[in-house]
Amino acid sequence: MEPAPAPPSRTLLGIVLAPVLALGLVACVAGVGLFLWARQDGLNPIRAIQLRITLAQREDDLNTPAGNSEEFQRFEVAGGDSAYAIASKLVAQGLITDADLFVDYVQYHRLDSQLEAGTFYLRNRQTIPEIARALTDASAATVPFRTLAGWRIEEIAEVIDSNPLLDFSGANFLAVVGRGAQIPPDFKSHNGIPDQMSNGQPPSLEGFLYPGTYQLRPGITPEELRDEMLAAFSAAVGDEFYAQAEQQGLTMYEVVTLASIVQREAVEPSEAPRIAAVYLNRLRLPMRLDADPTVQYAIGNSRNPDEWWPPLTQADYYATAGLQNQSYSTYLNEGLPPGPINSPTLGSIRAVLEAPQTDEYYFRLGCDDRTHVFFGLDQQAEHAAFTCP
Repeated sequence: MEPAPAPPSRTLLGIVLAPVLALGLVACVAGVGLFLWARQDGLNPIRAIQLRITLAQREDDLNTPAGNSEEFQRFEVAGGDSAYAIASKLVAQGLITDADLFVDYVQYHRLDSQLEAGTFYLRNRQTIPEIARALTDASAATVPFRTLAGWRIEEIAEVIDSNPLLDFSGANFLAVVGRGAQIPPDFKSHNGIPDQMSNGQPPSLEGFLYPGTYQLRPGITPEELRDEMLAAFSAAVGDEFYAQAEQQGLTMYEVVTLASIVQREAVEPSEAPRIAAVYLNRLRLPMRLDADPTVQYAIGNSRNPDEWWPPLTQADYYATAGLQNQSYSTYLNEGLPPGPINSPTLGSIRAVLEAPQTDEYYFRLGCDDRTHVFFGLDQQAEHAAFTCP
């Protein structure tokens, strides 16, 4: 008779059963944890498990935006809108592609009760998680607004007209910054803006609408936008700039006027101080500035409604016909133009105030169409004869 098989070793049995029991315990704890988490937020535990599985399976969809546009869209959430109503609006505006997935995400992450009523600015390049979290804070919503250095106020007005997120027109803005507009008294006196320009016209805020990117509050007014841009100018142009201007016998209005010319002339920013020095030398002589950008400003968009800085021909320099404002041409008039011709950068303003001492009175655009060739007072013939091969 064969002996009965020996019972399994307790050690071996423990080795086999321990991982099974551990996994079971982990699953139990996880299940209880998920159950308690779901119950705490009023979410059905079974529904919570379903959402978790769905979101895990569709992680790629969650993180794939509906598009790749950099343009912002205004998005309105009304008081009392449900998560699904919000999701449907998002789909209708092309901001997301799947309303159900959005609802699943906000429910699982307990954001559905945090979605706020208000105005938001969203892009279709944002993912569902990014949009969902943006919609939980209406106070953080801003209107992006950007202007470039070297723009005249009419170009800023055109950008306003092309921005559907602003509630006013470019004409509304020009009414508070253009010629004859009421300029904030403290800003006006601090910057030496005259009551009347040298051409007899009232001044504008041309030159002082600081270029840059702004994050504007929804519902901003033209006056408030003006004040934000003036505040940006004041923040950038510190007291030391005013002290330097005073030492040179210049008002900030005159500094900005010359800086706006330098802004359009200096293709290469490193040349800005040297170009400013040429114009300062001419002013001291005195000698007409002969600055091409002032002729372009005088012509404006009279030739082409869509072009504020037209290309010039030789005939344009001394022509008087077709000029919107002849007094700005420094080929026809001595000294500085009546006022700034665009919004210069801080670098151009600094170039005027920190221009080097030189004996240069002329310059021509070099053959690389970027840098300039400079000439002394006794090199007028060489300046006039300069050509590129």
